[in-house]
Amino acid sequence: MARSVKQLVIRREWLKKGIHAHLDLLMGSVVHAPSHSGHYLTDKVDGKTVTRYIRKGLVKKAGRMTDNHRRVRRMARELSGVNWELLKREAL
Repeated sequence: MARSVKQLVIRREWLKKGIHAHLDLLMGSVVHAPSHSGHYLTDKVDGKTVTRYIRKGLVKKAGRMTDNHRRVRRMARELSGVNWELLKREAL
């Protein structure tokens, strides 16, 4: 379904606000391996896996923060698509 320029501009503003609201983020994944005690945040940095210990009381917050990272990535991808449509129509 083709959107009008006005609809695209509204969607772009909504996405920008959504991204801004979820910037409390952590990149990586919260993991708990049976062979380890506790939870860890793992992420790739320069092609190498970096693992950080997460204190027990911070596991839920760390999980929400990694969820925020996924949301921001998804919204940024959609924002790019909206901006592309606006650019094609020269409405940016």
